[in-house]
Amino acid sequence: MTAVVQPTWTHEYITTNGVRLHYVTQGEGPLMLMLHGFPEFWYSWRYQIPEFAKDFKVVALDLRGYNDSDKPEDKSAYVMDKFVKDVKGVIQGLGYEKCVLVGHDWGGAIAWNFAYTHPEMLEKLIILNLPHPAKFSEGLRNPQQMLKSSYMAFFQLPLVPELAIQMGNYAPIEAAFKGMAVDKNAFSQADIDAYKNAAAKPGALTAMLNYYRNIFDQKLLQENWGILQVPTLMIWGEDDTALGKELSYGTEAYVKDFQIKYIPHCSHWVQQEKPDLVNQYMRDFLSI
Repeated sequence: MTAVVQPTWTHEYITTNGVRLHYVTQGEGPLMLMLHGFPEFWYSWRYQIPEFAKDFKVVALDLRGYNDSDKPEDKSAYVMDKFVKDVKGVIQGLGYEKCVLVGHDWGGAIAWNFAYTHPEMLEKLIILNLPHPAKFSEGLRNPQQMLKSSYMAFFQLPLVPELAIQMGNYAPIEAAFKGMAVDKNAFSQADIDAYKNAAAKPGALTAMLNYYRNIFDQKLLQENWGILQVPTLMIWGEDDTALGKELSYGTEAYVKDFQIKYIPHCSHWVQQEKPDLVNQYMRDFLSI
């Protein structure tokens, strides 16, 4: 499937919570807000934006520290409370009281936390390949998952991860996408170059890594989670080499109205590798 950047997409900025955030938007109607993961930016939603712009005002955000959004230098700027306030500010700043919130990877972690903090601001929640925080915390006590997540320990080092990612014209960025993908043709060279260029912007790489450098100090890994009342869909690429499928098991204990759709022969990059199926599952869930 070839992604075509739509001429109807507009690039805009919104200032909230002390930062100026860039986003791409298309469509009119109820708000659908999309939050990307690492090492991505708004572009990871390129297959979803035009599909859901038929019925929503779709806003694909660059998270703080990424691509064309502000990149505060202080490591303390990259903590969950600030991410949640960013999302709240974007929703309200766009003139909405509620939205459908969609998150993948780090965007999924932020979306889970936002849903618990501000359930009244969500119509529905859609999470792609990021476990419920309670399940993720539980998984990090499992030796197999600890091994899969060992890169997080490496990211704690100062400067070394930045230098490693920059090597070979940001070769690790390409390896992250093509190396993990089941379908190696899911990412064109133009796609890879877009991700490399975003990571190469001044201050971006350190900002992106600072999400991880604060991870063990955040409530992301707390254990006392209640039962979420927001209707939630989880979509999971089964061949995720970073997050084991077992992390999705038992999520229904934490979410009152929960559905899960597994996609076989698909990696962590689920909405880019199997966009048609992801879009179909999202549409089915939103039509209920």
